[in-house]
Amino acid sequence: MKKVIVIGCPGSGKTTFAEKLSMVTSLPLYYLDAIWHKPDRTHIPREEFDTRMRENFAEDEWIIDGNYSRTIEMRLRECDTVFLFDLPTEVCLAGAIERLGKGRYDMPWIATELDPKFEKEILKFRESKLPEIYNLLEKHGQNKRIVIFKSRKDADTFINNRAQNDELI
Repeated sequence: MKKVIVIGCPGSGKTTFAEKLSMVTSLPLYYLDAIWHKPDRTHIPREEFDTRMRENFAEDEWIIDGNYSRTIEMRLRECDTVFLFDLPTEVCLAGAIERLGKGRYDMPWIATELDPKFEKEILKFRESKLPEIYNLLEKHGQNKRIVIFKSRKDADTFINNRAQNDELI
């Protein structure tokens, strides 16, 4: 495991998992949110975003955290390991609400209320984005390790086992 992507619904626990995975593997971690967003709540141009991702791909090792549907296929072609968070919608919505008012490494501002557009993205994820992700995994998943978490407990167990036994990854 040298090139890892962590994908899934917003609020599912991707970033927390990616941070823990980075700690136990010493792989460098890149947050797509931190690349995309500017402190003034605007974002960089798509071309610059894609260039920055390609720069990450050129490195020997990495973890890339974030969904960004437009670029999942690109990241799937480059990675050797995929962690997909396929959690219930209500868990993801609660996760997004829990982080309101808290600073995050991956975001240059602190959200104090749930943006209605973001909430809608979470509510529609299972029906609009998840089937597409599974199709892309089928298309690009050969010779890759794919781990699907159905709960945060599954993700925590994976990290705890990894911390106790280097042979698991």
